[in-house]
Amino acid sequence: MPALFIKRFVMLVKKDIVVFDFDGTLSAHDCNIEFAKYCARHSVRPWLYMPVIGAATIGKFINPAGLWWRETIRRFMTPEMVKKFAPAFIKQHRRERFGWAKEQVAAERNAGRTVVLISAAPDYLLPALVRDIKFDAVMCSQMDPARPWKFKYLCWGGNKVRALDDWAKSKKYIPRVVRSYSDSRADLPMMEIAAERVWVDRKTGLRKASC
Repeated sequence: MPALFIKRFVMLVKKDIVVFDFDGTLSAHDCNIEFAKYCARHSVRPWLYMPVIGAATIGKFINPAGLWWRETIRRFMTPEMVKKFAPAFIKQHRRERFGWAKEQVAAERNAGRTVVLISAAPDYLLPALVRDIKFDAVMCSQMDPARPWKFKYLCWGGNKVRALDDWAKSKKYIPRVVRSYSDSRADLPMMEIAAERVWVDRKTGLRKASC
């Protein structure tokens, strides 16, 4: 048993990690909100759910970390809507990305660091939105394919740190987060484990002194 433990320990590799958020950090607008608007411009279904969406919006202010309002505000979403609208929306939303984003990710990777994206954005949007950027890993909220309004895993707040830990364990990495980029205080758990915190102004994409 001791020999097996030593073998497993030796297999672990120390990694310098750089973490990026997406909405408001690499992109000027929240893709969840923008996709909902896109659906409303192309379908009557979201408008039929406006009373439900209104109630869910109130829930957001009462409990910002809550799951109920996040799911309820998306209840109009169907698998067919995602399949029909997501490709064109993704093409459009890529134009909202801040100009420095792709170059900065490349610079971090060229410096020998492992670069990951961790976002609350849904899995039916985020991977395709950043496919042209060479991230070593992309972690995001996992949705139920049959009910795309329902979360299987909400990658938000402290859950971002858990997602990073689970990924590092699967790769047998001992992670050292040297730098973390974000625009929001909701990412404090992720930012607090980083040696350097880079706060981004979600409106301009420029670096700011604090959140």
